[in-house]
Amino acid sequence: MSDTASVLFDAPGPKTKRRNLIVGVIATAAIVLIGFVIVWGLREQYTPEKWAVFGQPATWTSAIIPGLINTLQAAVISIVLAALLGTLLGLGRLSEFAPLRGLCTVIVEFFRAVPVLVMMFFTYSLVIYVLIPAGVPLGGPLVSLVAVVTGLTLYNASVIAELIRSGMHSLPKGQREAGLAVGLTNSQTRTSILLPQAITAMLPSLVSQLVVVLKDTALGSIVLYPELLRSLNILASNNGNTIAALTLGAVMYIIINFGLTTLASFVQRRMAKRGGRSVQQITEQAGLPTAV
Repeated sequence: MSDTASVLFDAPGPKTKRRNLIVGVIATAAIVLIGFVIVWGLREQYTPEKWAVFGQPATWTSAIIPGLINTLQAAVISIVLAALLGTLLGLGRLSEFAPLRGLCTVIVEFFRAVPVLVMMFFTYSLVIYVLIPAGVPLGGPLVSLVAVVTGLTLYNASVIAELIRSGMHSLPKGQREAGLAVGLTNSQTRTSILLPQAITAMLPSLVSQLVVVLKDTALGSIVLYPELLRSLNILASNNGNTIAALTLGAVMYIIINFGLTTLASFVQRRMAKRGGRSVQQITEQAGLPTAV
């Protein structure tokens, strides 16, 4: 076996490398060909006349930029609330207090099972038929914003809670035992030692979930939230350029998500360089006696 062989399989030899190269070239050529056929079939949708409306400043200032701002607004609010609620639910599922653990488990499993769009519809109806008649000032665009944020927050908080719980379970048992051995309580051990390491370990999955939040804001168009996709659909209806408008929307979503992923990768590298705090550092900061 080669020195560079993996634990699971041998390192590829010259024939395998050649075969992989041939397969890769054929697959790339097939993808390029399919893409060319699609673009050629839709060539009438990519004429300069279809794109002319996007060269007008009024199109951006009155439709696209407001839609983008609304998308980012809903995404940021949902991400912050989902992260906070998800952390609390994740810690609650690990609590020694059985009623709290059971309640958090029911909440997480329920909102993981309910589709986001159903929660948006339910919240939208609740605001219109219950809260507004009761005198709660949620008129205008706030109705749709509340529905979108509530649906995204509840679903993604339940997913984040499971990510944090599984991340804490994946840590070595010695981490918890060491914390208890130096005098930390169970809650102090979870929040000061296990939680930071779990977040670092699960950061790629957490970032993927944040990208899901941003993309799922497009569901807000169903409850009349004026986000980016809804703004582009209105433009497409008025100008007859649906394919061009959706292509522009796809490019904008890709750029935003790529920026978010890049930022998260940078944060992950910084956290990896810093590393997690040791049990001794935690106990010294808390003023607790350390083990001899």
